[in-house]
Amino acid sequence: QVQLVESGGGLVQAGGSLRISCAASGGIFSNYAMAWFRQAPGKEREFVAAISWFGGHTYYGDSVKGRFTISRDNAKNTLYLEMNSLKPEDTAVFYCAGATGPVFASGHYQDAREYDNWGQGTQVTVSS
Repeated sequence: QVQLVESGGGLVQAGGSLRISCAASGGIFSNYAMAWFRQAPGKEREFVAAISWFGGHTYYGDSVKGRFTISRDNAKNTLYLEMNSLKPEDTAVFYCAGATGPVFASGHYQDAREYDNWGQGTQVTVSS
């Protein structure tokens, strides 16, 4: 199983940008469909974005569409999330997750239960 470690979180002002990363080790990264989820205090974990095994297909949650970009570099075993036009409501712990199952064919890529590998999370705080 792949191990995932997020990095790059921090404090940013509203309207600013931030890129977070997720480094994978211990497995074949390209075997995993990858996704970002986030969880704000007192709220359920929310789907942010997903990307197919070689990056050919990307999917976004409605709240981040047009502002966030998910990408991956399989040669570096790394997943990225570029976040622009950040809002205070984007404040959350961001988690990367990997799945070996058919999350896109099933249409369940937004369901956290479809992912069996998770990182520890990185905090993103957007000040107003």
